[in-house]
Amino acid sequence: MFIDYAKIRVKAGNGGDGVVSFRREKFIPKGGPDGGDGGRGGDVIAICDVNVNTLLDYRYTKLHAAENGKPGAGKRKTGGSGSHITLRMPPGTEVFLIEEDGTRTKLGEITEHDEALILAKGGNGGKGNINFANSINQAPRHATLGKKTRELQLELVLKLMADVGLVGFPNAGKSTLLSVLSAARPKIADYEFTTLEPMLGVVKAGDYKSFVMADIPGIIEGAHMGKGLGHQFLQHIQRTSVLLFLIDINSPDAIAAYQTLRAELYLYDKYMEKKNFLVAISKTDTLSEEDRQQKIDELSQLFKEQFNISILPISSVSQHNLDKLKRMIYDTLEHS
Repeated sequence: MFIDYAKIRVKAGNGGDGVVSFRREKFIPKGGPDGGDGGRGGDVIAICDVNVNTLLDYRYTKLHAAENGKPGAGKRKTGGSGSHITLRMPPGTEVFLIEEDGTRTKLGEITEHDEALILAKGGNGGKGNINFANSINQAPRHATLGKKTRELQLELVLKLMADVGLVGFPNAGKSTLLSVLSAARPKIADYEFTTLEPMLGVVKAGDYKSFVMADIPGIIEGAHMGKGLGHQFLQHIQRTSVLLFLIDINSPDAIAAYQTLRAELYLYDKYMEKKNFLVAISKTDTLSEEDRQQKIDELSQLFKEQFNISILPISSVSQHNLDKLKRMIYDTLEHS
């Protein structure tokens, strides 16, 4: 199950308490203070792991607590430090701190394998009475307590790490294209919203050349406000370098479809407007040869006149122009 959002609670370990102790040795009747410090509490650490691809583990396990530090002891012995707890998360995970008043602050993100992010720091250990001895007070009878840590509410958001994001209306042929270009096997059917979770596939573009493509569930008008699958999946397009707009050749108004897709991305995140992109006209195999060429010529002219961009007609079924599409994507990535 692909899970890209979770809320968890974390608590770093409390610091161990310092202790009050005095030397008790034979033939030394007036031993001085020798109370040791408390140990440091364990940290809660997020670790990026390329072998993890979902936040499923954090959907059901809500509290993650590190070990408390041990108290100090006599003979100047420092208490043992609490063990850290590591939470392995997929690349592209962002972590936000949710304050009691609802304020949301970004703690950081992890994108590279084995990259670490400290989510909560363990408390420092308390000081033993040996630290308070001086010429005036040679037998201090007090020590300090270890620092107590508070439980934190965190929000985990996973944004896929992909080079290319497939953008299109439901049933535009995105899943079919990904399944043909890569080894990914998304669900494919002749009805809308067959893709209910993002899919990744590695596409080979030649010898030693490849890129990662993400099939993002279909966008509809109003998606930026949460309609359809809305915000749930628009976030995954943010990390991609190149956008591939897929327009069904059978669309009643291909120009309007393209404009709506661009508008939804822009309204969700204005930075989307700056991304490099390509436009492909899909399902060309569904028309007769004569009708297909007429439609392609018509759309090519319209897109050139209105947006000054070129379109590429493709068919995932007949694999028409797919090699050309892969080369175009790779070249665009090289210059991104």
